[in-house]
Amino acid sequence: MAAPAQHPNPTGPAAPPTEPAALRASLTPTLRAVFDSEWAYVMDVAKESRSLTEVNDLVTKWRFIAADEAQDPGIYFRVLAKAAEIEARGGNPAGRSIEDVRELIAQRRQQTS
Repeated sequence: MAAPAQHPNPTGPAAPPTEPAALRASLTPTLRAVFDSEWAYVMDVAKESRSLTEVNDLVTKWRFIAADEAQDPGIYFRVLAKAAEIEARGGNPAGRSIEDVRELIAQRRQQTS
């Protein structure tokens, strides 16, 4: 089995729990509803596949969401809203072009060399 993903900010708040019930309890009621929906789905998948891979992936994903929410409450739904806005507009007018991003990456690589 692969090692669990590292907490996104080891110097920040304590890492969210790895036990699903405790992780769920650490979420806000609105996030709990989303977690419960996803949990029900992956449990059905796990029953059919007889594999816990999807369950473990879900717990890892929600540990990151819980960590983000602990540092910036509401970030999960703000990101979803921004993604919906970008989809509706067909792009992100405030975003950078892929060429600009590639240039920025090249500059940063040169700085670290």
